[in-house]
Amino acid sequence: MSRQPRKQVGRNRRAPVSQTAHRCEVEVAEGLEEIARAELRRCFGGRLRLLPAGNPPEAGAIRFAYSGNLSALLGLKTALAAYLCRRFPVPRPRGLLGDEHFRALLAQIALVRALAPPETYRTFYLSAAGSESSVMARLKDALVVHTGLQVASHEGDLLLRVRRSPEGEGWEVLVRLSPRPLATRPWRVCNREGALNATVAHAMILLSHPNPEDVFLNLACGSGTLLIERLAAAPARRVIGCDVDPAALECACANVEAAGESGRVELYPWDARALPLPDRSIDVLCADLPFGHLVGSHAENVALYPAILHEAARVARPGARLALITHEVRLMNVLLAESALWSAREVIRVTLGGLHPRIFVLERRQTPA
Repeated sequence: MSRQPRKQVGRNRRAPVSQTAHRCEVEVAEGLEEIARAELRRCFGGRLRLLPAGNPPEAGAIRFAYSGNLSALLGLKTALAAYLCRRFPVPRPRGLLGDEHFRALLAQIALVRALAPPETYRTFYLSAAGSESSVMARLKDALVVHTGLQVASHEGDLLLRVRRSPEGEGWEVLVRLSPRPLATRPWRVCNREGALNATVAHAMILLSHPNPEDVFLNLACGSGTLLIERLAAAPARRVIGCDVDPAALECACANVEAAGESGRVELYPWDARALPLPDRSIDVLCADLPFGHLVGSHAENVALYPAILHEAARVARPGARLALITHEVRLMNVLLAESALWSAREVIRVTLGGLHPRIFVLERRQTPA
C-alpha cells in the first residue's frame, strides 16, 4: 500500500461538507426505534430515506440515506450516536488496507473531522471483532500515520466500527460523527448516580405530547434531565421541578443554568407525595421513579409509588398525561390495575445498561367535578 503525505489526506478539517447522498446510521436505546424514526422524518423530510434493516435486523440501529449537511444530524435528540457508513466490497478486513479502499476510508474520516474544530480529534478507537488481530494492528498503524491521531485504549475522540456489511456482502466501516455520544449532552455539568439517559428523557417528553400552553411538572426531578429536555422539545407556560434532596436540586440548578434555561425553570424542595399545588393545576407530569437498584429499594417503592400516583392524580387536570419510567414493572402493573385515577395509554420496554425498564404513558381519567 502506498502512503500519502499527511497534509494531503485526513487533515483538512475545515473542508465544506458534501451535499451528496450519505449512508448513515443512528444508534438508539432499544425500544425507542419508532420514536427515533419519527424524529428523523420530522427533521429531515425528503432529504432522508430510511433503508431496510440488516439481516438479521439489529435492535437499536436505524439505517438511512441522507442528502443534507452531516452537521445537522448532530442535533438529533433521541439518538445515542450517529455514524457515517461506507460499505467496502472486500471479502476480509485486510482488504481495507488496499490503496483504493484505504483512500476511501481516509476520505470518510476527513469528512467527519471537518464537522469539528481542528483540535477536537486527538485519538481514535477501532471497534471490531478481532480488534487485536495482526490485520487490525496494521490498520491502526496505517491510520496513525495518515491521520496524525493516536490509538486510544478505550473510546477515543474518533470512534470507528468495522463489521460485516448488514447487506450480506463485504465489510462496512462506521465513523461516529461526534467525538462524544449524542446522549452526552453539553449542558450536563453535574451528574448523579442513576441519572436518566437524556435521549430516553427526550423520548418520554415526546410521548407526553408537549404543547406551548403546558404547565409541566417533573416529580423527583433529580439532576434536571427531564426539565431540560422538555424545553428542548417545545416552549411551555410553566416548567416546574421538585425534589426533597437539596443536593439533587443543587445539581439540577447547575445543569439548568448550563443549558441556558435558568429563567424558564422553577425548582422547589417539595415532596412528590404532598405537593403544595392546587387540585387540577398541572397539564403534563413526568417522573423517573426509583428503580430500587442504585436508588431506593423495592420495599420503599411499595409505599412510595402509590403515594406518588395518588398525589399526581390530585394535581393533574382530567385528561392530563403522566410519562414515567421505572424498573418496578410488576408493581406498576398491579397499581394501574387497581387504579380508578390513571389509565395506561402506552407501555414501552426500553433497554438501558443491561436493564429493561418500561416507559408508562398514563392519562388522568375523567372524574366528576
